Amino acid sequence: MRTEGRVLAAIRQFTMVLIVAVAGFLAPVHSAHAVIEIDITKGKVEPMPVAIPSFVGDPKFGPDIAGVISNNLRRSGLFNPLPPSSYIEQITSFSAAPRFGDWRIIKAQALLTGQVTVQGDGRLKAEFRLWDVLAQKQLTGFQFVTTPRNWRRIGHLISDAVYQRLTGEKGYFDTRVVYVSETGPKSKRVKKLTIMDQDGFNKRALTNGGDLVLTPRFSPTSQEITYMSYASGRPKVYLLNIETGQRELVSNDPSMSFSPRFSPDGQRVIMSLQRGGNSNIFTMDLRTRSTRQLTKTAAIDTAPSYAPDGRQVAFESDRAGSQQIYVMNSDGTNQRRISFGKGRYSTPVWSPRGDVIAFTKLSKGRFLIGVMRPDGSGERILTEGYHNEGPTWAPNGRVLMFFRETRGERGGAKLYSVDLTGYNEQEIKTGTWASDPAWSPLIQ
Repeated sequence: MRTEGRVLAAIRQFTMVLIVAVAGFLAPVHSAHAVIEIDITKGKVEPMPVAIPSFVGDPKFGPDIAGVISNNLRRSGLFNPLPPSSYIEQITSFSAAPRFGDWRIIKAQALLTGQVTVQGDGRLKAEFRLWDVLAQKQLTGFQFVTTPRNWRRIGHLISDAVYQRLTGEKGYFDTRVVYVSETGPKSKRVKKLTIMDQDGFNKRALTNGGDLVLTPRFSPTSQEITYMSYASGRPKVYLLNIETGQRELVSNDPSMSFSPRFSPDGQRVIMSLQRGGNSNIFTMDLRTRSTRQLTKTAAIDTAPSYAPDGRQVAFESDRAGSQQIYVMNSDGTNQRRISFGKGRYSTPVWSPRGDVIAFTKLSKGRFLIGVMRPDGSGERILTEGYHNEGPTWAPNGRVLMFFRETRGERGGAKLYSVDLTGYNEQEIKTGTWASDPAWSPLIQ
């Protein structure tokens, strides 16, 4: 059934056809200016002024796609899309070079032009060109063809291309987020697994709210999630194919299971199993369903997270008397504590880049989201609040999403994102209370 589910998911998976790169479509106008780029390894970055006119061609999709791109780049904190009212030149032709002087006057450093047309077969064709205004040259460009219902994804793909060309880092806009949507009074919340685009659009419920669900996590292929549910009356780990809706129990082990997460190769699930008064870390091979115990203590070991190369695992444990972060080899050897600051540490999540581990920290009644290196050095707090928890990484390792709960009977949790500088914090609009976010890899 698992093989059949994957095949069906692949058939139903959205198909986007990349037609041709057009970076050299027009001969560049030579200039002595250097090609623009953003150094995102600094602290606070001054946003780059960019111009994103409405794409020419189709009067509906052209403005809409440009709007998605503009909103994506603005939310990243690295770009400042200039208001259309400031434009001197009105782009009317995709094939003509822009009047660079007009764009320099309004201080634009980069210009994105595009064209959208509906082809004879009903499919949507979108083309774009990214221009360096100062150097008067084209930096990159592509064409995409897809069905009209996927127009928003075109905007995300173009946003990723612009982000990568101007920062040197992969983008993160063509991704999805699965989270727990919460409705009803605080004492009796209905919780559903819900999936959406990273910008909060295209929301879709994955469960009906009949059972309590927690801690959803994506597989490396983005087609499956693993999560914890009380469907059987006890916490158990499940797998769910987000395209087919097929659900299966990971294990019939009578123990309570928590905090599941996929291995980087997608072949295993790592989780915490409670047996008696303590819990330990186990892995399960999804092909054979055999389990292997990695920790063996009289404490609570939970919230495991693999390093991106699969060689190490970060987890939390109270074996030293309070919640702290530990790292071990993926076979359970060489377990060592890495958090030594004041307070309690939990929910470690390894960055996709492998350079830092995100965590939640409780100190002096405040919940903080921070990062530290895998050896415990370089601890840095990115944001704090009354109740912050559950960090999850964008696939480029530059942005974190988490949830923050507000006080009071009428309060609830909302999703937020913050970049590694800690300066660019944004609320993610979901329309309901929301918790336990998990960011997908880039959609394939």
